[in-house]
Amino acid sequence: MTHPAPQQALRIGSDLPVRRLGYGTVHLTGPGCWGPRGSDADAAAVLRRAVELGVTLVDTADNYGPDVAEERVAAALHPYADGLVVATKGGVVRDSADAWHIEGRPERLREMCEASLRRLRLERIDLYQLHRLDPEVPMAEQLGALRELRDAGKIRHVGLDSVTAEQLQAALDLDIVPIVSVQNRYNLLDRTSEPLLKLCEAQGIAFLPWFPLGNGGLAGDPVCGDIAAAHGATPSQIALAWLLHHSPVLCPTPGTSSVAHLEENVAAAQVRLTEADLSRLDALTAAA
Repeated sequence: MTHPAPQQALRIGSDLPVRRLGYGTVHLTGPGCWGPRGSDADAAAVLRRAVELGVTLVDTADNYGPDVAEERVAAALHPYADGLVVATKGGVVRDSADAWHIEGRPERLREMCEASLRRLRLERIDLYQLHRLDPEVPMAEQLGALRELRDAGKIRHVGLDSVTAEQLQAALDLDIVPIVSVQNRYNLLDRTSEPLLKLCEAQGIAFLPWFPLGNGGLAGDPVCGDIAAAHGATPSQIALAWLLHHSPVLCPTPGTSSVAHLEENVAAAQVRLTEADLSRLDALTAAA
């Protein structure tokens, strides 16, 4: 029996409708997210093709490059199409390809947000996510800085990256600023954030899984390969389709620097998995 078709869209907050397969920009930067990957023309081709294919959520961050990904998004897509949501992140400072540090002091968060606004050529960022909670700064101060930026019209909505269910609950309990999204590592073979996902479902919070394809590792999984063959799809498409079927709040934003790979990823939204497929795929995590 074919499982009911997954919803194709969700709302971030109450007012940002997006398609549930977005595009992540990390692969527009080089190894270690340091410097550019490929030419500016190649990056622009991928970004513009994503929009042509109906992608309405582009996910980036100030430390991708650093600065490179945000600059490439603006160069390729500004002025932005109506309905296109550009999400970015701040709170992590890159020192080199192999070194970075968390920076959550309110004054630094304000500086990083202002810099992202300039690079993205925006007056307001639709979704600004705190890339990491700074353990040296009280959570209330970090969320308070984002609340001030929202109140000043610099950002529209606030999200968190790489948090536990307990940390998200603490942020919700503080009630300083609404949290509309989280972004954590999550994929078919890595479901350690399942408690966080359940909390997001209960609260109506969007969950943007990073490494949704296991950084490429899921492409070689034999179960994904077997199910892919039955659907005339690729293993990567099966892994993305599983996310869309698994929870209505999951919104993968797989990244790539290839137009062909982008087209493959976006087409995963059309794959309809059966109950038997989902049972086999769910069992992969139980066996891991």
